Amino acid sequence: MKTQTRVVVIGGGIAGCSTLYHLTQEGWTDVVLVERNELTSGTTWHSAAQVTNFGMNQTMVGLKSHSIRLYKELAEDPDYPINYHHGDGGIRLANTERVMEGYRHFASMAKGMGVNFEVIDAAECARRHPLISTDNLIGGLWDPLDGDIDPAQLCQALARRARKAGAEVYRNTPVTGLTQHKDDSWTVHTEHGDIHCEIVVNACGYRVNEVGAMMGVHHPVASMEHQYFLTEEIPAIRDAGHRMPLLRCPISDYYCRQEKMGLLVGFYEQGCKTWGMDGIDPNFVNALCPDDLDRVTDVLEGAFARMPALMEVGIHTVVNGPITYTIDGAPLVGPIPGKRNAFCIIGLRAGLGEGGGHGWLLAQHIVHDEACYDTWCLDPRRFTGHANVELTALKAVEDYQNEFRFHFPHEHRPAGRPMKTTPLTPILAAEGAEFGTVNGWERMAYIKPSADFHETHSFRFTEAFDVVAKEVKALQSGVGLTEVSGFNRIEITGADAQGWLDTMFCGKVMKKPGRVGLGYLLNHHGCVKGEATIAHLDADTIWYGSAAASEWHDMDWLRMHLPEGKDIRLRWLTNDYTILILAGPKSRDVLAAASRGDWSAAAFPWLSVRRAFVGIAPAVVMAVSYSGELAYEIHVPNASLYSAWLALRKAGEAHGLTLFGSQAVESMRLEKGYLHWKADLITEFDPFETGLHRFVDLSKPDFIGKAALIRRKAEGPRRRLVSLVLDCTHAPAHGGDSVVASGRVVGTVTSAGWGHRVGRNIAYAFVEPDFAADGTVLTVEVIGDPVTAVIVDAALYDPQNNNVRA
Repeated sequence: MKTQTRVVVIGGGIAGCSTLYHLTQEGWTDVVLVERNELTSGTTWHSAAQVTNFGMNQTMVGLKSHSIRLYKELAEDPDYPINYHHGDGGIRLANTERVMEGYRHFASMAKGMGVNFEVIDAAECARRHPLISTDNLIGGLWDPLDGDIDPAQLCQALARRARKAGAEVYRNTPVTGLTQHKDDSWTVHTEHGDIHCEIVVNACGYRVNEVGAMMGVHHPVASMEHQYFLTEEIPAIRDAGHRMPLLRCPISDYYCRQEKMGLLVGFYEQGCKTWGMDGIDPNFVNALCPDDLDRVTDVLEGAFARMPALMEVGIHTVVNGPITYTIDGAPLVGPIPGKRNAFCIIGLRAGLGEGGGHGWLLAQHIVHDEACYDTWCLDPRRFTGHANVELTALKAVEDYQNEFRFHFPHEHRPAGRPMKTTPLTPILAAEGAEFGTVNGWERMAYIKPSADFHETHSFRFTEAFDVVAKEVKALQSGVGLTEVSGFNRIEITGADAQGWLDTMFCGKVMKKPGRVGLGYLLNHHGCVKGEATIAHLDADTIWYGSAAASEWHDMDWLRMHLPEGKDIRLRWLTNDYTILILAGPKSRDVLAAASRGDWSAAAFPWLSVRRAFVGIAPAVVMAVSYSGELAYEIHVPNASLYSAWLALRKAGEAHGLTLFGSQAVESMRLEKGYLHWKADLITEFDPFETGLHRFVDLSKPDFIGKAALIRRKAEGPRRRLVSLVLDCTHAPAHGGDSVVASGRVVGTVTSAGWGHRVGRNIAYAFVEPDFAADGTVLTVEVIGDPVTAVIVDAALYDPQNNNVRA
């Protein structure tokens, strides 16, 4: 066994084998995989192994398409062919028009990735799958490339190719410990000796936290028992003359596919069961849980009703084994938070179907520091300190119970709520707040007009439309107040802090005490990594502020680039402070009534910051605006938050102060051309393509990504971010919707919504440069329907920024 290598991948299932193979494809061949038993001896061997193109966003569609292409190539390898039923086709059923509209959206989104789904009616579903009943059925989504694969053969084929490229695989080699050294390299301790490496990858399936504990981390991954059975031969399948399509049924929570001349039928029962919460038997290898078909009786009845042939055939085999889930159901693929040279590829509940793509993206990230797609939807840092064992289990159960039910826009499911709160959460709830979540924080979406108000989540405009419109109108004409919980806040001090920050941002960094500036961080490829507000509280203290979701992501990036021997200190304040936003033309009057000092435009102009008191509460006040109105961000220690809230409410009584939520903020920022991190600001595009020219200063001596950005600028843009006005009032566009010109997809929507002040349906989209000029008429697919859209100036509301300077 080697004692020195570049990368050690721990785990020999689909995650580990795919990562090993793709590392060799990216040019790293001095790599090793260690497996405690035999390859595929964990979850992989008993996988139902379905391979679909369906994904909830374009990144997921892209990685699944890669899997399909790779598996087809492996299946056709004359030297080592594997069993892959490619292109059997598959249907996701629907019994409501809301779900059908979701399918139309997903079909449009997939089209932008070169994937062609088809939305079909109930009769066509039955024609393509003659075993199903059309009772209580409207239609479905057809994936022509759906299929299934032999899991053991797939992993062996990937390992074989990796070995041929120079990688090594050590079976029956349990890992007993991990040691990280001062240079951030690792020693992997095994029962057969130690391996020193630069990088370690946790690909350990349901044993993920056994290895996580060896490096002092906990991963938000829990296992669920999952059952399927194999039927005896079904005459209708035997006599069909073709393979049956796959079926996924959110109506009755089951799926099925052909297995020989019968069916494999799997269940997602409501009375589901977690597994391994109190530890896993070391000898649980190539093993299953006891059968428990009584637990799936209710689901089985629905399957019988949808597919009567099941009532006429016996059960051949029952399989009940553990599969892994994360808090949101999507895998964790990327850097391990708080660790250097450590990555994971875990929580792959549908591992076989998409594992080829996951390993592909992770290998790119390891070798090139970034993947070809923005991978935030997979990034392990999207969950932070709230992601404990109990919460993970609750969310795993919830996601299991809703396996085939996608999230609707603005839908925040109830399990594990509330996760993270502030002292104002119960106060806002008493005011009638409807909450969503951001990085686990409860955040007010809007104030319900009555206690019994209920929003029907949909891809169309909902009952909340008029509620949000009223909040925006009141703010625009008067003054509004809201809370922004969880905003990422890092205090930076030290004699060398300013010079270091200058190398982190691609533009000028505000250096004058008492002033605030906005800047962008780039990765080493010259593309947008992050967005941050830099506030100089005084000569010695800088506050770095960014989106709540970026908390661990940004701290990792900053720590990674701290120079040795420099006087720079980072201190997390995210959980210590909360922001109150006061916005609207009367906001200065309210602030002046609640806080001593001169708050006039001359004394405290736009982009100013100062320490102050709001009532008796200490605060840091910034004159910044995400709404396009005169506004103030009031950062208050959580211990004083309620006191500051009461002071502002009292001061606001004379000025008609109202409350507003995050949906109103979203509407207003779209009208101003303000961008959203990980919707409009992604790693696939550089700041010039994203329209951030004014935030780039190429005359600076150096900054991260400068050389790459200069090269990219010379090559010209691949896409440009534009603002569109849509000619429809029934629904907004949604992220991923296709932008079409002359029948061809030329762009993709990033974010969208109704602008209540300008009365327009707005969307942002990255489009091909030839279609990016103002006035260009395009088509945007809105829940499947073509809608005329015109490119307009991004700042539709107050383009001269007169309001924020008032």
